[in-house]
Amino acid sequence: MKIPSETSIKTLGETAHQAIENHFTNAIKWEKAVKKDEDPEPLHQMRVGMRRLRTAVSRFERYLFLPKLVSDKNIGKLARILGGLRDLDVLAEILEKNYKPHLLEKEQRSLETAFKELHKQREIAVSHVQNIFKDEVYKSFKNECEHWLKNPSYQSFSSVPIYHVLPDLLSPEVSQFCLHPGWLIGTKIVKSEIVVQTKWTPKQLEEHLKIEGKTLHSLRKQAKRLRYQMELFTELYGESFSAHLHDIKNIQEILGMIQDNMVLHEWLENIFKSELDTQLHGLTTLLAANRYQLWQEWQPLQQRYLQADTRYNLHLVVL
Repeated sequence: MKIPSETSIKTLGETAHQAIENHFTNAIKWEKAVKKDEDPEPLHQMRVGMRRLRTAVSRFERYLFLPKLVSDKNIGKLARILGGLRDLDVLAEILEKNYKPHLLEKEQRSLETAFKELHKQREIAVSHVQNIFKDEVYKSFKNECEHWLKNPSYQSFSSVPIYHVLPDLLSPEVSQFCLHPGWLIGTKIVKSEIVVQTKWTPKQLEEHLKIEGKTLHSLRKQAKRLRYQMELFTELYGESFSAHLHDIKNIQEILGMIQDNMVLHEWLENIFKSELDTQLHGLTTLLAANRYQLWQEWQPLQQRYLQADTRYNLHLVVL
């Protein structure tokens, strides 16, 4: 870690204030565009902003006196409602751009059933988002957060210089990331060594994803939380820190694409029921092939971060 000059030293409280202010501002500035619902990008940005704000609040709240509505629970509720609409937009985009052009004309016609259902579900999700903006709880949340940012209230420990406690803030996040059970999916212990099984068939992968897909998704969420925390402090660290941050971002993105694929397949099953493989056999084949390809991309990162040296170095760079 780089020790900052005296003029740039921040306290734990100032760091927390800056993080909450940045993420709150970056989330709220998209509200008007989200209300118009003309482009999916503002919704994506507002959802990400809320997620980052939630991470900052949950990690710093013990050192602050925050208003009641500026809480992990309340921000999480807002993010989930935004996420419900965003998830439908992602499904529609994946179907339209990644898969539809590669299907036979017959299957493209069958796929129209899915797009009609997506449109119905999206209308409902849009109404939920619009209702949130009208809700007094949301308005009060914004007012309370804005007031706290102008008149912050800190607990005593927040006066400690950030570089004194930064390793203590990040080390627990690193430990939760490294100890997540998702790392062990597709491995076996041989002579006290963790060995990644690199020769799974597509069928074997499908069987394991059905059982352990939720655990893999949980690892992705843990990677996201660690990434958001590390990104707050990049200016205090060097190249090794940035290299690990880059890896963690890749881990989050690859596992996210696997999750999007699985969610899409499950959603299609709910629409077409037992007729899915009959009506959209080409699509289900493409989805399975994509999952298998993404798994091949995931395994080198999995292998690297199961190595003791890599994990040790990740712990070391936050000290």
